[in-house]
Amino acid sequence: MSLSSTEAEDAPQAAPPLLKSESPTEPTAAAATRKKLLLALGALGVVYGDIGTSPLYTVKECFHGPHAMTITTSNILGVMSLIFWSLTMVVTVKYVIFILRADNHGEGGIYALAALFLSKGRERVDPKTVNRLMLLAIFGAALLCGEGLITPVISVLSAIEGLNVATHAAEPFVLPLACGVLLGLFLVQSKGTARIGKVFGPIMIIWFLSLAALGLVQIIRTPIILQAFDPRHAVNFFIDNRLHGVLVLGAVVLCITGCEALYADMGHFGRGPIRFSWLVLVFPALLLNYLGQTALLLEQPEAAVHPFYGLVPRFLLYPMVALATTATVIASQAMISGVFSLMQQAIQIGYAPRLRIIHTSGETKGQIYLPWINSVMLVGCLGLALAFKESSRLAAAYGIAVTGTMCISTIIYFFICRHNWEWPRWQALPLAGLFFFFDFSFFSANLLKFIDGGWFAISVAVVLFTVMVTWRDGRAALRKQSEEARVPLDVLMYDIATYKLVRTPGTAFFLSVSPTGTPIVLLHLLKHTDALPERVFILSITTTDKPFVPRQEKLAVTEKGYGFYRVVASYGFMETPRVPEIIDLLNERGLDIDIYATSFYLGRESLLTTGPAKMAGWRKALFAFLSRNAWNVSTFFGIPPGRVVELGSQVEI
Repeated sequence: MSLSSTEAEDAPQAAPPLLKSESPTEPTAAAATRKKLLLALGALGVVYGDIGTSPLYTVKECFHGPHAMTITTSNILGVMSLIFWSLTMVVTVKYVIFILRADNHGEGGIYALAALFLSKGRERVDPKTVNRLMLLAIFGAALLCGEGLITPVISVLSAIEGLNVATHAAEPFVLPLACGVLLGLFLVQSKGTARIGKVFGPIMIIWFLSLAALGLVQIIRTPIILQAFDPRHAVNFFIDNRLHGVLVLGAVVLCITGCEALYADMGHFGRGPIRFSWLVLVFPALLLNYLGQTALLLEQPEAAVHPFYGLVPRFLLYPMVALATTATVIASQAMISGVFSLMQQAIQIGYAPRLRIIHTSGETKGQIYLPWINSVMLVGCLGLALAFKESSRLAAAYGIAVTGTMCISTIIYFFICRHNWEWPRWQALPLAGLFFFFDFSFFSANLLKFIDGGWFAISVAVVLFTVMVTWRDGRAALRKQSEEARVPLDVLMYDIATYKLVRTPGTAFFLSVSPTGTPIVLLHLLKHTDALPERVFILSITTTDKPFVPRQEKLAVTEKGYGFYRVVASYGFMETPRVPEIIDLLNERGLDIDIYATSFYLGRESLLTTGPAKMAGWRKALFAFLSRNAWNVSTFFGIPPGRVVELGSQVEI
């Protein structure tokens, strides 16, 4: 309670504490500012790596290549106007101002957005609509994985292609050098990004300052380019060029790649530092460089082959190629880490088979490495580089992946506005409609380039979507069968009391998919041995709609009597459950469990595709294949292998 001025005069003894409390706030405020600046620095290297390297190829794709626009003053002003308004409306307004507000306990990304809707919004929407939205989220995640394959290739190729500007003799070496950089990038993933991440920010500061300086010099020489801020140039561009103008819009979209990464990495840096970095450095630097490149074309139309390097003085060309290559490696690293995080989330929420997950940092939650995913991405990126050979041929595939995910994010965001935040329709619909107008325009423009390379992104997304949905539906079918065959635990308790079941010394854990009923593996053991251990823990691991669950809230333990305990462990969709951690939490509650003197009973299912599940035969076969090749349960959950007992059974799906 605060004191009024009269009370303060009557109580002078209160003054010294007030004076003392002011002094600590000054260093506290300074520390908070310093922390925000450090986070903003880190955001430069991770969040803006992708969008920050877009100047390497965006303007080039508009005026050079199979769908190149004729280089005239009106076309140049039109393209620059489109770039400016795209950066302003899509990145600044949609993502930085609005989408960043949709945080799921501080986390962002397509799955976090969908989970945010599920946490509250699904109560107000019919189940069919909820299912459609989740299917959209899965497809959006699949598109992002496709983008994760394309980003390293197009970025590294476009950077090293700068050698062609310096000398034509370098042309035969561009592709081998790019493949070498990509190979090295994926080989170091197992080391983690904690150490190298510390130098990302400073390097990207140099990169963005270089972008700004190069562009500013050219703008001063050709200030007429500033007329592009007038949106009428963008409108006239489409009036004059019609369908060809729409095709070029598919190249303009390259300037906003990385928007989803901006949102997905919110949990690592917070919305404040991300907004600060964008408004203070990234947006101005990008804008100046794009203005400089288009201004250069007004003077030198022949520079359209590579307008970015056309801005660079010849004596700085090789250092700039080196800096650009480093920046693209940083952008690629951020995207690869994003795919790792995305697949971890998919595994946790039951949309992907279990895969080996290695935590490369004991301090940072997001530092993970998935060996199998890394190998697939390495093969995919090298294959892409060898198949497409030039960054220009990958541009169409890149645009479809980016814009498709943006459309899906806008749709889910609308439902969050309506049902989570309870905005009236007149308030939510115009905002989402404005965002969707930009997103769908870009997506439609890129669909026209389907044959030129867009087929690749769609193909990757369809394959991953099919795998994810098949795994989800297959697990749901198994869960349904298990629930139908499950015996209530109360019935088992009655039989134990009535028939004086033999109890052997020791402790046993039985993993159960459902937090109700008796696990099938326990019933199998009982059927074959007519005995159970003295202490029985039935453990169910569930995934919540939150990204992380506090340690003190992870366990719900219920004593059922006769030495039986039901344990429900709750984990966030960005966490990896570990049984040793669960044992530690149980010991903290006084249950005294020695993990190396405990038996863990697991079920191993042999799937038969002749069952009643409402899935096509090929989907049943795919699910059985995925199930056979999934990472084994004991290793995935960190159970000591010498303490595992597996009981097999045949299950029809």
